[in-house]
Formats: sequence, C-alpha cells, structure tokens
Amino acid sequence: MDFGLVLQTDPPASAVVGLMQRAERNGFRYGWTFDSAVLWQEPFVIYSQILANTRELTVGPMVTNPGTRTWEVTASTFATLNDMYGNRTVCGIGRGDSAMRVAGRAPNTLGRLGRAMGVIRDLAEGREAVVDGNPIRIPWIREGKLPVWMAAYGPKALALAGEKADGFILQLADPFLTEWMVKAVRTAASDAGRDPDSVTICVAAPAYVSDDLAHAREQCRWFGGMVGNHVADLVSRYGEHSGLVPDALTDYIKQRHGYDYSHHGRTGNPDADFVPDEIVDRFCLLGPVEAHIEKLKALRELGVDQFAVYNMHDRKEETIDAYGTEIIPALR
Repeated sequence: MDFGLVLQTDPPASAVVGLMQRAERNGFRYGWTFDSAVLWQEPFVIYSQILANTRELTVGPMVTNPGTRTWEVTASTFATLNDMYGNRTVCGIGRGDSAMRVAGRAPNTLGRLGRAMGVIRDLAEGREAVVDGNPIRIPWIREGKLPVWMAAYGPKALALAGEKADGFILQLADPFLTEWMVKAVRTAASDAGRDPDSVTICVAAPAYVSDDLAHAREQCRWFGGMVGNHVADLVSRYGEHSGLVPDALTDYIKQRHGYDYSHHGRTGNPDADFVPDEIVDRFCLLGPVEAHIEKLKALRELGVDQFAVYNMHDRKEETIDAYGTEIIPALR
C-alpha cells in the first residue's frame, strides 16, 4: 500500500513544502493539496517548490476540476512540471465543489468532466486533442506522462471513473462504503472492456494518532461536513432511500443546515456540528497506532492501493512521524 499526504495550501507556502519534505522522509510517496484558488494559495506554483525540494514524491491536486482553468492550460501546467522534474505529477480531478461554488458557479457536469479527463491526459502526454472544436497539440512535450484519477461518490460518477480514469479517489475510509464503491468502479471498468485491476484505488481521509478519542473526533469532525456537501448533491439528485446510493452514506445528513465555505476543511467548522461521532469514526482513522494498522489492513484487503492522509488538525508533524515510524512499515 502506498501513502499520500493531503494538505491545504495555506500560507506560508514554505510550511506546505516543509511538511511534504517531512512526509517523503517518512515513506510517503504522494503529496496532494486542495485546489480552490479563492480559499487557498494557488497549488501549482507550490508544486514546483515541492518537486524541487523532494526527490521522488509524486504531487497533484485532490482535486482540481475542469471549470476553473481551461483544459489546455491545465495540461500545459502539468506537462511543464513533468518536463522540469521528471513525470512526477498526477491529476486528481472531480466536478468541483468549493472551487466552483465559492466563485458562484455550479459544479461541472459529469459529461464535461469525462471529456476533460481525456483531453487533459492527451494534451499533457503530447497527443492531439479537440478543445472547443479545435484540434490542438502541445508541440514541445516529449515522453510526457499524466495519470488522471477521478474523485466520485454517486453511481454515475463511479461508472465514469471506471470507464475513463486511471485511478479512483474515494474521500472517506469506511470499509463498507469502500467495498461498495470499489466494486462499482471495477464493474464499470470491466463493462467498458478495461482491466478492472488497472484502476488505482486511493482512499483519502483524516488520520489522527492519539489515545484521546474524543479530542481526535473533534479535530476531524469537519471531514463529515465536507463529505456532506457531496452527499447532499446525491440526495437531491437521487432522493432518499433510492437504492442507488447506500443509506450508510446518506442518512447522516438529515440534520445538515447549509454550509459556509469560509470554514471549509477546517478544524472546528461550525457547519459540521450535525456530524455524529459514529460518522467520524467510520469515515476517518482515529485512535492509537494499532487501530490505524487494523483499519488500513482491512482497506487493503478491499483493493485499496493508496491511503492519503488528510492532515488538517493540531498534530500534523506527529501524525506524519507516527505513520513513518510505525504504520507505513506495517503496511508495506
């Protein structure tokens, strides 16, 4: 199992770079960041510094979207980083939640997302693609490589990930839901004539190593609120108890009342008060080292290839070090 570190690009950027360096020293192989240009600093500028100050770390957004940048700009940006640092990027992409809504736009449609994934990959790898009806190719790219991993929850999005993405990003660590969603992605891949095992499976969730479970929950409760945005979209699209989305994912948002993005992804987010302890425990990795190892082994048995640690709490360095010294070695 590989491991990734997920950060917000809060200033100063040097702190983000430093945590990524620490992660690489501790055996993490991927460095991810949020991508929401209004709420945080521009990640692609910071990726250049992360890549320059690490040796092998692969970096990318968790996740970008096809609406805030034109597709050829996104492709050229990844390709430039790859040309400078040796194909060490990955494009995590989704419909767009905070990045689009903070700017007053609706998230992208799945149709647009599906088209964008193919175009961005083709352009970043030096092939011709059609953008707004015009065939274009980036002529200076040589031996470019850009895996495209898609974030998804709902049935249509899971199907799209299986049909077109190189990897699937699931932003929660509940074994039951992981099993259900991985099966949906792999079934879609098989139905599309692809090798289902060729789709990399990445689970991303907060991890907090501590014997103080109550404090750990409060540090990570924000995550249930963030996931709740996507769940609310699913409920509005498919309804409650539709059978198309597991009730284990949707039932907990019944007490949800709005969302203020100024607190997005933040410890103490008041808009996450509706999230019960049970959801925090299911969606996150909390407790002593042994509890993390046990849950990660269960996820690995379900086919998870990478666990990406959302590291937004008051023990950033301690969590990275605990994973490096005790948890990563147990899963490698």
